[in-house]
Amino acid sequence: MFKRDYLRKPDWLKVKIPSGGEYKSIYRILQKNNLSTVCQEARCPNISECWKQKSTTVMILGKVCTRSCRFCAVMTGNPKGLLDPKEPAHVAGVIESLGLKYVVITSVDRDDLEDYGSQHYADTIRAINEMNPRVKVEALIPDFNDNTECLKRIVDARPFVVGHNVETVRRLTPYIRDRRCGYDKSLSVLRKCKELNGQMNTKSGFMVGLGEQEMEIEETLHDLKDAHVDIVTIGQYLQPTTKHLPVQRYYTPDDFDKMRQVGEGMGVGRVISGPLVRSSYHAAEVFK
Repeated sequence: MFKRDYLRKPDWLKVKIPSGGEYKSIYRILQKNNLSTVCQEARCPNISECWKQKSTTVMILGKVCTRSCRFCAVMTGNPKGLLDPKEPAHVAGVIESLGLKYVVITSVDRDDLEDYGSQHYADTIRAINEMNPRVKVEALIPDFNDNTECLKRIVDARPFVVGHNVETVRRLTPYIRDRRCGYDKSLSVLRKCKELNGQMNTKSGFMVGLGEQEMEIEETLHDLKDAHVDIVTIGQYLQPTTKHLPVQRYYTPDDFDKMRQVGEGMGVGRVISGPLVRSSYHAAEVFK
């Protein structure tokens, strides 16, 4: 199905340096309010495009993740239980000042907290909904150790979408993700969210270019369909630093279109597939 590998980064993966009035305006407000976005922390290539469309991904629960996945640029370590109780209200206020139409709330993993940060996460969603009732909130959550009570807190806060990424195919999961993560654990999280509220949209995503096979891509799409996931994103893995896993393969835009066709052909509601696609890429556009 897919074309040969590419040894050098192809032209379709080259993006312009972030710029423009809208980008600078959002950047200044975020800096002034000391608010973290995964757009910056994870070095997303779409940052300028998304910010121009009044959409961003805010990262809560601090900047230090308790897990250490080999593809991720977010800082890892031990936050030692530190938590800012004012963050939910603060985030809601900044979102109001930014004039956003759609916001994705994500977070680092917080295995150092008894509830994995789920109550703080839910409080943030509620604060945004109360202060900005016209803003749609997408919650891109960690696995909360697949704890049903924690997941219920998130679902009960009524985000517009609940997302959780499987990140890669089953075989590569132990090599790419932290040992506390799990392919089946992630699928269980997605199933439970749908069981807790069958009307809520669920979403997941994974990267390609890490050594997976064509059959494994299809199996992952099939597993996500069986977990009743409504939206799936597929994007090209890009090595954030020399300390992270190297790219094994660059897929072409045609390859990504074929992946989309395979996923939608087997019954996944919507597949957003492309070289620069990330979890929150054009998140709002899916629902227009």
